[in-house]
Amino acid sequence: MRVQDNLAQIMTQISAACEKSNRQTEEVTIIAVTKYVSLERAAEAVQAGVTHLGENREEGLLAKWEHLQDKPTWHFIGSLQSRKVKSIIDKVDYIHSLDRISLAKEIDKRASHKINCFVQVNVSGEESKQGLEPDALIPFIHDLMDLSNIHVVGLMTMAPYTSDETVLRKCFRTLKELQVQVQQLQLTYAPCKELSMGMSNDFSIAIEEGATMIRIGTALVGE
Repeated sequence: MRVQDNLAQIMTQISAACEKSNRQTEEVTIIAVTKYVSLERAAEAVQAGVTHLGENREEGLLAKWEHLQDKPTWHFIGSLQSRKVKSIIDKVDYIHSLDRISLAKEIDKRASHKINCFVQVNVSGEESKQGLEPDALIPFIHDLMDLSNIHVVGLMTMAPYTSDETVLRKCFRTLKELQVQVQQLQLTYAPCKELSMGMSNDFSIAIEEGATMIRIGTALVGE
């Protein structure tokens, strides 16, 4: 299917989720996850009106950035190795996977301006998932205080791949609760207004629980 048609279906689902949770559709940003698709398909997404693209590997990001430059807003959403920060730092607008102080220091060192970062939290407790333990979040936020190029715009998580709505809601709700805790600190470098959560299979539930950015690959651009 054309990206445009997929986007129309997704927008209908977003509208329904927002209506159910008494939110506005403008509060939700779609990030097209283009890691498995061609340069042409990524360009088609931009032409269809998608303004945010997400990549989870350095090679994929650099290739698509060369092709599209700064037409979309770029999100790095995968696990980021410190040694690869240098090559992507001038290309991305958001990094969704900040989960350790060594990475934060490398981003701070390499960046020429403030970088919008999401702190990744492993709220599901799955060993296969990256991210901080929930109890480690607030101490980690405090540890970022002296890193002037780190701007914590929000929190990110990956829910378990399941159709169990109870499990998904608990996961997303926990991240929302953690976001509120960070906001209550009232730190200028960590306003934490965004929640990056929800993918192709669970984004409606994520929106109902407070997601402001949803990362959609398969349902939008295909495999």
